[in-house]
Amino acid sequence: MAAGVVGDVSAKTEANPPGTTFWLSPGKHTLTKDEYAQIGPKAGNTYLGAPGAVLDGQGVNRYAFTGTADNVTIRNLTVTGFVPPANEGVVNHDSGNAWVIQDSTLERNKGAALMAGSRQQVLGNCLRDNGQYAMNAFQPGNGITGLVVAGNEISGNNTDDWERRVEGCGCSGGVKFWGVNGADVRGNWIHDNRGAGLWADTNNNDFLVEGNVIEHNDGEALFYETSYNLIVRSNVIRGNALPSGKKYAEGKDDFPVAAVYLSEAGGEPRVPARTDKIDIYDNDFTDNWSGITAWENADRFCNSAANTSTGICTLLVPDVARCSAPAIDKEPLYSDCRWKTQRVDIHDNRFTTSPSIAGCTPGYTGRMAVISNVGTYPEWSPYRGDVVQQAIAYHQQVVWRDNTYHGGWSFMIPTTGKSVSVTDWQAAPADQDAGSTFANPSTPSC
Repeated sequence: MAAGVVGDVSAKTEANPPGTTFWLSPGKHTLTKDEYAQIGPKAGNTYLGAPGAVLDGQGVNRYAFTGTADNVTIRNLTVTGFVPPANEGVVNHDSGNAWVIQDSTLERNKGAALMAGSRQQVLGNCLRDNGQYAMNAFQPGNGITGLVVAGNEISGNNTDDWERRVEGCGCSGGVKFWGVNGADVRGNWIHDNRGAGLWADTNNNDFLVEGNVIEHNDGEALFYETSYNLIVRSNVIRGNALPSGKKYAEGKDDFPVAAVYLSEAGGEPRVPARTDKIDIYDNDFTDNWSGITAWENADRFCNSAANTSTGICTLLVPDVARCSAPAIDKEPLYSDCRWKTQRVDIHDNRFTTSPSIAGCTPGYTGRMAVISNVGTYPEWSPYRGDVVQQAIAYHQQVVWRDNTYHGGWSFMIPTTGKSVSVTDWQAAPADQDAGSTFANPSTPSC
């Protein structure tokens, strides 16, 4: 054990063998004033902070802990003041595997406070007020497996407002997941992030989101996009998407901005996971802009110009080039080249909406939706017209049932532009919310 480390932690790391435990004494620790000065842990190293130990990047150093060593532990340490570029991270910059980041505070850094590797555990930390993300869960190559994010406070991130700086970048929020196969997100307090609280984007699979309090994020509580197989249960989801919903409303855009947004995401039995559907149950949804939107963009599929995940195909068809005319017109490619919002089971949840919280915006708040657009391009697309619109609304097993509603809710199916009543939502052909109850269904006058 190297005790009482003060001064250059990087040099001490180099001088000691793998598996060394370093104790950082109370007070501020810094690296040399070189933007590329950094600590490169060896396999099995542990960095323990005494009460009050701070590793400060001084607004100069880009990265704190780098390299691909396995089984590194960082515990009880404050990491602040580092300035990585956008989309890069301060801790575990190179996505080493089996890192444990526990009982630490990662705050007021640029970029992402930390990156992630396979079997990483992020436990009991305070991840707040970072310029882009609390965590950017991306690993080149085969992607991340076995990620655990539990018992953390994730708040105030995206202070640099990246969606405003780079419009449509999809690069903001509390935590962003890319191509993660197996993640448990449990018992966290995820609040007041600028953007979505949790955003899983592109070929994620097998997520459990359980027992969290997700509240007052500017965007969605959970945005699950072009991904597969998800359980969302026993969460408190409140006060989300009010700023983003109001922005849409001010522009007279009636898209149903929701607390949980499923975008080209669904259950798929052929992709192994602990569930073969998206199962959303036993959650309390209170005073969000809207509830749950199940959406599928008819123009977004593998090899389409509308697929913003450029060069990436579905998990069922790894080769992008296969999704081309005329082969895509026939099965199995006709089905498998699309990310489908399918096999979604929304049940036994409690939904409450109040205009006094969401604001007096008649027709824009308090909605559920299962919708698509009319397909228009590319010209060789087999999904033009209302093909996908009819499929998601009536044929892809997207089901609400046995829920409890309080307040004035309305519903969208199969397209934006018109909300339908509870009666029409429950009647054929929608046949939604069988067994559900509706209390005080009329919307108070504005």
